[in-house]
Amino acid sequence: MITRQLRLVVVDDEPITRMDLKEMLEEAGYLVVDEAADGSSAVEIIRRCRPDLVLMDIKMPRMDGLKAAEQISRENLAPVVLLTAYSQKELINVAKSAGVLGYLVKPIRESDLLPMVEVAYSRHCDLVHLHEEVAALQEAVETRKAVERAKGILMEKYRCTEAVAFKKIQRLSMDKQTSMRTVAEAIITANEMEQVCSGKGNRAVRVIR
Repeated sequence: MITRQLRLVVVDDEPITRMDLKEMLEEAGYLVVDEAADGSSAVEIIRRCRPDLVLMDIKMPRMDGLKAAEQISRENLAPVVLLTAYSQKELINVAKSAGVLGYLVKPIRESDLLPMVEVAYSRHCDLVHLHEEVAALQEAVETRKAVERAKGILMEKYRCTEAVAFKKIQRLSMDKQTSMRTVAEAIITANEMEQVCSGKGNRAVRVIR
């Protein structure tokens, strides 16, 4: 169960459908922050208010729900549940490729709507958490690679041990109040600049001779 009040946007070109959905959602304790009657307006509204979840019809003027869902997913604005009068397998596959987290077949009943809202939002939270974990792992790998390379540079330059080189990077990170990866990359860049300058100097001497 979702423990906090979710903020939703309802998108459908039929005012009666929007009214029914809003009534069911608000009676269940959700907050409908805005509504839209077409996909194009929906994208603009969602960009502005960044809801927790979007309930959106497929068949709409100006921009249909699938295209709007693709845009919303591409910009990482909010999770989307599609509303449709059809349940063809092809439609479900297209919806998945558009980044949709669920769909409901009209006429929509409260017994179907409320569980879907909770399931879709929970699935969205799981995906966000997974992406954060992947990003953290990638950052850790890149940090380790940079630190290892920077340690090698310091060990060669100062004729010190690996432990001493690591402590130098760690101390610089603390003194500068920045990440060890940033410090390591600065050491690598400085070393590359020294090599470039040294190489240019040697070439100049050879030309003069």
